[in-house]
Amino acid sequence: MIHSLALRRPLLTVTAATVLTTMMTLGATAVSAETELPDTMTWSSYDVGSAGYAEASAIADAFGKKYGTRVRIQPSGSAIGRLQPLISERADFSFLATETFFAAEGIHDFSTRRWGPQDLRAVAGRPSSFGIFTAADANIKTLKDLKGKRFAYVAGNPSINVKCDAFLAFAGLTRDDVEAIMFPTYGNTMSSLARNEADASCTTTTPSHVYELAESPRGIRWLEVPAEDKDGWARLKAVAPFFQPYTETIGAGISKENPVDILAYRYPVLTVRADTDPELVYTFIKALDETYDMYKDATAVMPRWRLSEAGTPAIDVPFHAGAIRYLKEKGIWTEEHQAWNDQRTERLNVLIAAWPKAMAEADGKSDDEFAVIWEKHRMEALNSL
Repeated sequence: MIHSLALRRPLLTVTAATVLTTMMTLGATAVSAETELPDTMTWSSYDVGSAGYAEASAIADAFGKKYGTRVRIQPSGSAIGRLQPLISERADFSFLATETFFAAEGIHDFSTRRWGPQDLRAVAGRPSSFGIFTAADANIKTLKDLKGKRFAYVAGNPSINVKCDAFLAFAGLTRDDVEAIMFPTYGNTMSSLARNEADASCTTTTPSHVYELAESPRGIRWLEVPAEDKDGWARLKAVAPFFQPYTETIGAGISKENPVDILAYRYPVLTVRADTDPELVYTFIKALDETYDMYKDATAVMPRWRLSEAGTPAIDVPFHAGAIRYLKEKGIWTEEHQAWNDQRTERLNVLIAAWPKAMAEADGKSDDEFAVIWEKHRMEALNSL
Protein backbone atom coordinates (compact mmCIF):
# COMPACT_ATOMS: atom_id res chain seq x y z
CA MET A 1 0.00 0.00 0.00
CA ILE A 2 1.41 3.35 -1.01
CA HIS A 3 0.49 4.99 2.26
CA SER A 4 2.42 2.62 4.45
CA LEU A 5 5.35 1.75 2.22
CA ALA A 6 6.28 4.59 -0.07
CA LEU A 7 6.27 7.32 2.54
CA ARG A 8 8.29 5.65 5.26
CA ARG A 9 11.21 4.01 3.55
CA PRO A 10 14.44 6.09 3.54
CA LEU A 11 15.70 7.90 0.49
CA LEU A 12 18.11 6.01 -1.68
CA THR A 13 21.73 6.57 -0.69
CA VAL A 14 22.53 7.91 -4.14
CA THR A 15 20.16 10.84 -3.54
CA ALA A 16 22.15 12.05 -0.58
CA ALA A 17 25.37 11.51 -2.45
CA THR A 18 24.32 13.52 -5.46
CA VAL A 19 23.52 16.51 -3.28
CA LEU A 20 27.25 16.75 -2.51
CA THR A 21 28.30 16.57 -6.17
CA THR A 22 29.75 19.73 -7.72
CA MET A 23 28.00 20.77 -10.95
CA MET A 24 30.43 21.20 -13.83
CA THR A 25 28.39 20.25 -16.92
CA LEU A 26 28.63 21.76 -20.39
CA GLY A 27 26.37 24.75 -20.93
CA ALA A 28 26.57 26.03 -17.38
CA THR A 29 27.26 29.73 -17.43
CA ALA A 30 28.01 29.96 -13.72
CA VAL A 31 28.55 27.55 -10.87
CA SER A 32 28.06 28.61 -7.27
CA ALA A 33 30.79 27.51 -4.91
CA GLU A 34 28.19 27.07 -2.18
CA THR A 35 25.06 25.86 -3.95
CA GLU A 36 25.55 22.35 -5.28
CA LEU A 37 22.56 20.67 -6.92
CA PRO A 38 22.43 17.15 -8.33
CA ASP A 39 23.57 16.68 -11.95
CA THR A 40 20.06 15.64 -12.97
CA MET A 41 16.63 16.02 -11.42
CA THR A 42 13.08 14.97 -12.29
CA TRP A 43 10.10 17.16 -11.50
CA SER A 44 6.41 16.46 -12.10
CA SER A 45 3.96 19.19 -13.08
CA TYR A 46 0.69 20.01 -14.77
CA ASP A 47 0.34 19.41 -18.51
CA VAL A 48 2.30 21.24 -21.19
CA GLY A 49 0.60 24.60 -21.75
CA SER A 50 -0.38 25.08 -18.11
CA ALA A 51 0.95 27.83 -15.88
CA GLY A 52 2.53 25.19 -13.67
CA TYR A 53 4.47 23.66 -16.53
CA ALA A 54 5.58 27.07 -17.85
CA GLU A 55 6.85 28.14 -14.44
CA ALA A 56 8.59 24.85 -13.74
CA SER A 57 10.25 25.14 -17.16
CA ALA A 58 11.47 28.68 -16.47
CA ILE A 59 12.96 27.64 -13.11
CA ALA A 60 14.52 24.53 -14.65
CA ASP A 61 16.11 26.66 -17.37
CA ALA A 62 17.58 28.98 -14.73
CA PHE A 63 18.97 26.01 -12.78
CA GLY A 64 20.55 24.67 -15.94
CA LYS A 65 22.20 27.96 -16.81
CA LYS A 66 23.50 28.74 -13.33
CA TYR A 67 24.37 25.31 -11.97
CA GLY A 68 24.46 23.03 -15.01
CA THR A 69 21.68 20.86 -13.56
CA ARG A 70 19.64 19.02 -16.18
CA VAL A 71 15.96 18.84 -15.24
CA ARG A 72 13.43 16.47 -16.75
CA ILE A 73 9.86 17.68 -16.29
CA GLN A 74 7.21 14.96 -16.29
CA PRO A 75 3.81 16.54 -17.07
CA SER A 76 0.42 15.03 -16.28
CA GLY A 77 -3.16 16.15 -16.62
CA SER A 78 -4.34 14.29 -13.51
CA ALA A 79 -3.72 14.80 -9.79
CA ILE A 80 -2.66 11.19 -9.33
CA GLY A 81 -0.44 11.37 -12.40
CA ARG A 82 1.44 14.32 -10.88
CA LEU A 83 1.73 12.89 -7.39
CA GLN A 84 2.49 9.24 -8.14
CA PRO A 85 6.06 9.91 -9.41
CA LEU A 86 6.85 11.83 -6.22
CA ILE A 87 5.46 9.17 -3.91
CA SER A 88 7.25 6.37 -5.77
CA GLU A 89 10.51 8.38 -5.75
CA ARG A 90 10.64 8.70 -9.54
CA ALA A 91 10.44 12.48 -9.13
CA ASP A 92 12.45 14.63 -6.73
CA PHE A 93 10.06 17.58 -6.62
CA SER A 94 6.52 18.21 -7.84
CA PHE A 95 4.83 21.41 -8.97
CA LEU A 96 1.32 20.68 -7.74
CA ALA A 97 -1.95 22.46 -7.06
CA THR A 98 -4.74 21.79 -4.56
CA GLU A 99 -4.20 18.04 -4.88
CA THR A 100 -1.39 18.67 -2.38
CA PHE A 101 -4.04 19.45 0.24
CA PHE A 102 -6.37 16.67 -0.94
CA ALA A 103 -3.56 14.09 -0.75
CA ALA A 104 -2.52 15.19 2.75
CA GLU A 105 -6.14 15.07 3.92
CA GLY A 106 -6.98 11.74 2.24
CA ILE A 107 -9.99 13.18 0.41
CA HIS A 108 -11.39 13.10 -3.13
CA ASP A 109 -9.01 11.12 -5.39
CA PHE A 110 -6.93 10.16 -2.35
CA SER A 111 -9.71 8.75 -0.15
CA THR A 112 -9.48 5.25 -1.64
CA ARG A 113 -7.80 2.29 0.06
CA ARG A 114 -4.86 2.66 -2.29
CA TRP A 115 -4.02 6.13 -0.98
CA GLY A 116 -5.05 7.75 2.26
CA PRO A 117 -3.31 10.77 3.85
CA GLN A 118 0.12 11.33 2.34
CA ASP A 119 3.03 12.68 4.38
CA LEU A 120 3.97 15.63 2.18
CA ARG A 121 5.85 18.86 2.75
CA ALA A 122 6.03 22.19 0.95
CA VAL A 123 9.22 23.87 -0.21
CA ALA A 124 7.56 27.04 -1.51
CA GLY A 125 4.44 28.06 -3.38
CA ARG A 126 3.58 31.10 -5.42
CA PRO A 127 0.46 32.97 -4.28
CA SER A 128 -2.28 32.60 -6.88
CA SER A 129 -5.39 34.66 -6.39
CA PHE A 130 -8.81 33.08 -6.60
CA GLY A 131 -12.19 34.69 -6.45
CA ILE A 132 -15.89 34.53 -7.17
CA PHE A 133 -16.76 36.45 -10.30
CA THR A 134 -20.27 37.43 -11.29
CA ALA A 135 -21.99 39.03 -14.22
CA ALA A 136 -22.24 42.72 -13.41
CA ASP A 137 -25.86 42.79 -14.56
CA ALA A 138 -26.83 40.01 -12.10
CA ASN A 139 -26.91 42.60 -9.29
CA ILE A 140 -24.75 40.45 -7.00
CA LYS A 141 -22.62 42.79 -4.92
CA THR A 142 -21.69 40.70 -1.88
CA LEU A 143 -21.16 37.00 -1.19
CA LYS A 144 -24.46 36.89 0.71
CA ASP A 145 -26.24 38.09 -2.44
CA LEU A 146 -25.38 34.73 -4.06
CA LYS A 147 -28.31 33.11 -2.24
CA GLY A 148 -30.77 31.78 -4.80
CA LYS A 149 -28.56 32.72 -7.75
CA ARG A 150 -27.35 30.42 -10.55
CA PHE A 151 -23.87 29.21 -9.56
CA ALA A 152 -21.68 27.34 -12.08
CA TYR A 153 -19.66 24.32 -10.91
CA VAL A 154 -17.30 22.05 -12.87
CA ALA A 155 -18.38 18.40 -12.96
CA GLY A 156 -15.71 16.10 -11.52
CA ASN A 157 -13.36 18.93 -10.51
CA PRO A 158 -13.08 19.07 -6.70
CA SER A 159 -10.07 21.38 -6.92
CA ILE A 160 -12.30 24.16 -8.28
CA ASN A 161 -15.51 23.21 -6.50
CA VAL A 162 -14.14 23.04 -2.96
CA LYS A 163 -12.83 26.58 -3.38
CA CYS A 164 -16.27 27.76 -4.51
CA ASP A 165 -17.81 26.06 -1.46
CA ALA A 166 -15.31 27.89 0.79
CA PHE A 167 -16.52 31.25 -0.54
CA LEU A 168 -20.11 30.27 0.14
CA ALA A 169 -19.14 29.20 3.66
CA PHE A 170 -17.65 32.63 4.27
CA ALA A 171 -21.14 34.08 3.78
CA GLY A 172 -22.77 31.33 5.83
CA LEU A 173 -24.10 29.62 2.69
CA THR A 174 -23.83 26.14 1.16
CA ARG A 175 -24.61 24.70 -2.27
CA ASP A 176 -28.18 24.18 -1.04
CA ASP A 177 -28.55 27.96 -0.82
CA VAL A 178 -27.72 28.56 -4.49
CA GLU A 179 -28.94 27.09 -7.75
CA ALA A 180 -25.90 24.89 -8.31
CA ILE A 181 -25.46 24.02 -12.00
CA MET A 182 -22.88 21.44 -13.08
CA PHE A 183 -21.20 22.07 -16.42
CA PRO A 184 -19.20 19.30 -18.12
CA THR A 185 -15.84 21.06 -18.51
CA TYR A 186 -13.86 23.90 -16.96
CA GLY A 187 -14.06 25.99 -20.14
CA ASN A 188 -17.80 25.45 -20.48
CA THR A 189 -18.30 26.40 -16.83
CA MET A 190 -16.28 29.60 -17.02
CA SER A 191 -17.96 30.77 -20.23
CA SER A 192 -21.47 30.02 -18.93
CA LEU A 193 -21.88 33.52 -17.51
CA ALA A 194 -21.22 35.20 -20.84
CA ARG A 195 -23.88 32.88 -22.34
CA ASN A 196 -26.29 33.94 -19.54
CA GLU A 197 -26.57 30.34 -18.32
CA ALA A 198 -25.23 31.20 -14.85
CA ASP A 199 -24.70 34.28 -12.71
CA ALA A 200 -21.56 33.41 -10.75
CA SER A 201 -18.65 31.00 -10.51
CA CYS A 202 -15.12 30.99 -9.14
CA THR A 203 -11.65 30.83 -10.69
CA THR A 204 -8.35 32.70 -10.96
CA THR A 205 -8.41 36.24 -12.31
CA THR A 206 -6.64 35.78 -15.65
CA PRO A 207 -8.25 32.98 -17.76
CA SER A 208 -9.49 34.09 -21.18
CA HIS A 209 -13.08 33.32 -20.16
CA VAL A 210 -13.20 36.03 -17.50
CA TYR A 211 -11.80 38.59 -19.95
CA GLU A 212 -14.51 37.56 -22.41
CA LEU A 213 -17.16 38.13 -19.73
CA ALA A 214 -15.67 41.52 -18.88
CA GLU A 215 -15.93 42.54 -22.53
CA SER A 216 -19.41 41.10 -23.00
CA PRO A 217 -22.66 43.06 -22.54
CA ARG A 218 -23.06 41.46 -19.08
CA GLY A 219 -19.77 42.79 -17.71
CA ILE A 220 -17.88 41.38 -14.72
CA ARG A 221 -17.71 41.94 -10.98
CA TRP A 222 -15.45 40.22 -8.41
CA LEU A 223 -16.92 39.75 -4.95
CA GLU A 224 -14.73 40.95 -2.12
CA VAL A 225 -13.78 38.87 0.93
CA PRO A 226 -13.16 41.29 3.81
CA ALA A 227 -10.09 40.30 5.81
CA GLU A 228 -11.56 41.82 8.97
CA ASP A 229 -14.57 39.44 8.98
CA LYS A 230 -13.15 36.94 11.49
CA ASP A 231 -16.27 34.78 11.68
CA GLY A 232 -16.44 34.53 7.90
CA TRP A 233 -12.80 33.54 7.72
CA ALA A 234 -13.28 30.89 10.40
CA ARG A 235 -16.09 29.33 8.34
CA LEU A 236 -14.04 29.57 5.15
CA LYS A 237 -10.95 27.97 6.67
CA ALA A 238 -13.01 25.07 8.00
CA VAL A 239 -13.55 24.18 4.32
CA ALA A 240 -10.24 25.32 2.83
CA PRO A 241 -7.53 26.09 5.42
CA PHE A 242 -4.97 26.83 2.69
CA PHE A 243 -6.59 30.16 1.75
CA GLN A 244 -5.35 33.57 2.91
CA PRO A 245 -6.47 37.16 2.24
CA TYR A 246 -5.02 38.71 -0.89
CA THR A 247 -5.34 42.01 -2.72
CA GLU A 248 -5.18 41.32 -6.46
CA THR A 249 -4.18 43.94 -9.04
CA ILE A 250 -3.97 41.73 -12.14
CA GLY A 251 -6.93 40.25 -13.99
CA ALA A 252 -10.14 40.85 -15.91
CA GLY A 253 -11.68 44.06 -14.62
CA ILE A 254 -8.85 44.37 -12.09
CA SER A 255 -5.87 46.73 -12.07
CA LYS A 256 -3.62 48.65 -9.71
CA GLU A 257 -6.19 51.44 -9.91
CA ASN A 258 -9.06 49.00 -9.36
CA PRO A 259 -7.80 46.26 -6.98
CA VAL A 260 -9.99 43.64 -5.38
CA ASP A 261 -9.69 41.95 -1.96
CA ILE A 262 -10.14 38.26 -2.65
CA LEU A 263 -8.17 35.15 -1.67
CA ALA A 264 -4.89 33.49 -2.47
CA TYR A 265 -3.93 29.86 -2.42
CA ARG A 266 -0.66 28.44 -3.69
CA TYR A 267 -0.18 27.31 -7.26
CA PRO A 268 2.16 25.83 -8.08
CA VAL A 269 3.00 24.25 -4.72
CA LEU A 270 6.57 22.97 -4.79
CA THR A 271 6.09 19.69 -2.95
CA VAL A 272 8.33 16.91 -1.60
CA ARG A 273 7.91 13.82 0.53
CA ALA A 274 8.35 14.40 4.26
CA ASP A 275 11.38 12.07 4.25
CA THR A 276 13.21 13.98 1.51
CA ASP A 277 16.80 14.75 2.51
CA PRO A 278 16.79 18.13 4.33
CA GLU A 279 20.11 19.05 2.68
CA LEU A 280 18.60 18.55 -0.77
CA VAL A 281 15.58 20.69 0.10
CA TYR A 282 17.78 23.38 1.65
CA THR A 283 19.98 23.46 -1.44
CA PHE A 284 16.97 23.54 -3.75
CA ILE A 285 15.24 26.48 -2.08
CA LYS A 286 18.54 28.32 -1.93
CA ALA A 287 18.96 27.79 -5.67
CA LEU A 288 15.37 28.95 -6.19
CA ASP A 289 16.27 32.15 -4.38
CA GLU A 290 19.64 32.65 -6.09
CA THR A 291 18.17 32.30 -9.60
CA TYR A 292 15.09 34.47 -8.95
CA ASP A 293 16.31 37.30 -11.18
CA MET A 294 16.81 34.80 -14.02
CA TYR A 295 13.20 33.54 -14.12
CA LYS A 296 11.07 36.25 -12.49
CA ASP A 297 10.12 37.86 -15.81
CA ALA A 298 9.13 34.64 -17.56
CA THR A 299 5.41 35.32 -16.95
CA ALA A 300 3.40 38.18 -15.46
CA VAL A 301 2.97 36.40 -12.12
CA MET A 302 6.42 34.86 -11.65
CA PRO A 303 7.68 37.79 -9.54
CA ARG A 304 5.48 36.23 -6.84
CA TRP A 305 8.06 33.44 -6.48
CA ARG A 306 10.14 35.77 -4.29
CA LEU A 307 10.50 33.90 -1.03
CA SER A 308 9.01 36.68 1.06
CA GLU A 309 5.72 35.69 -0.63
CA ALA A 310 6.27 32.08 -1.73
CA GLY A 311 8.04 30.96 1.45
CA THR A 312 5.38 31.80 4.03
CA PRO A 313 2.15 30.17 5.27
CA ALA A 314 -0.67 29.51 4.70
CA ILE A 315 -0.05 26.67 2.26
CA ASP A 316 -1.50 23.22 1.58
CA VAL A 317 0.87 21.19 3.79
CA PRO A 318 3.57 21.93 6.38
CA PHE A 319 6.86 23.37 5.19
CA HIS A 320 9.82 20.99 5.01
CA ALA A 321 12.53 21.41 7.65
CA GLY A 322 15.16 22.00 4.97
CA ALA A 323 13.13 24.90 3.56
CA ILE A 324 12.49 26.36 7.02
CA ARG A 325 16.21 26.34 7.74
CA TYR A 326 16.92 28.53 4.70
CA LEU A 327 13.91 30.79 5.31
CA LYS A 328 15.17 31.40 8.86
CA GLU A 329 18.62 32.29 7.52
CA LYS A 330 17.00 34.82 5.19
CA GLY A 331 15.01 36.39 8.04
CA ILE A 332 11.70 35.42 6.42
CA TRP A 333 10.48 32.72 8.83
CA THR A 334 8.81 34.07 11.98
CA GLU A 335 7.51 32.62 15.23
CA GLU A 336 3.99 33.01 13.85
CA HIS A 337 4.98 30.98 10.78
CA GLN A 338 6.41 28.27 13.02
CA ALA A 339 3.22 28.17 15.10
CA TRP A 340 1.19 27.71 11.92
CA ASN A 341 3.54 24.98 10.75
CA ASP A 342 3.31 23.13 14.06
CA GLN A 343 -0.49 23.20 13.94
CA ARG A 344 -0.57 22.07 10.32
CA THR A 345 1.84 19.23 11.10
CA GLU A 346 -0.33 18.11 14.01
CA ARG A 347 -3.39 18.05 11.74
CA LEU A 348 -1.56 15.94 9.18
CA ASN A 349 -0.21 13.56 11.82
CA VAL A 350 -3.62 12.82 13.37
CA LEU A 351 -5.02 12.01 9.92
CA ILE A 352 -2.11 9.69 9.14
CA ALA A 353 -2.66 7.96 12.51
CA ALA A 354 -6.39 7.58 11.81
CA TRP A 355 -5.91 5.86 8.45
CA PRO A 356 -4.83 2.37 9.65
CA LYS A 357 -7.73 2.36 12.12
CA ALA A 358 -10.16 2.98 9.27
CA MET A 359 -8.46 0.33 7.15
CA ALA A 360 -8.76 -2.23 9.93
CA GLU A 361 -12.42 -1.47 10.60
CA ALA A 362 -13.24 -1.66 6.88
CA ASP A 363 -11.48 -4.98 6.29
CA GLY A 364 -13.69 -7.16 4.10
CA LYS A 365 -16.23 -4.40 3.47
CA SER A 366 -17.19 -2.72 0.21
CA ASP A 367 -15.60 0.45 -1.14
CA ASP A 368 -18.79 2.38 -0.39
CA GLU A 369 -18.73 1.15 3.21
CA PHE A 370 -15.04 2.00 3.44
CA ALA A 371 -15.73 5.59 2.33
CA VAL A 372 -18.20 6.05 5.19
CA ILE A 373 -15.84 4.48 7.71
CA TRP A 374 -12.88 6.62 6.65
CA GLU A 375 -14.90 9.83 6.77
CA LYS A 376 -16.01 8.92 10.31
CA HIS A 377 -12.40 8.34 11.44
CA ARG A 378 -11.22 11.44 9.59
CA MET A 379 -13.74 13.71 11.31
CA GLU A 380 -12.99 12.16 14.70
CA ALA A 381 -9.31 12.88 14.16
CA LEU A 382 -9.93 16.49 13.15
CA ASN A 383 -12.35 17.07 16.01
CA SER A 384 -9.66 15.87 18.44
CA LEU A 385 -7.46 18.85 17.61
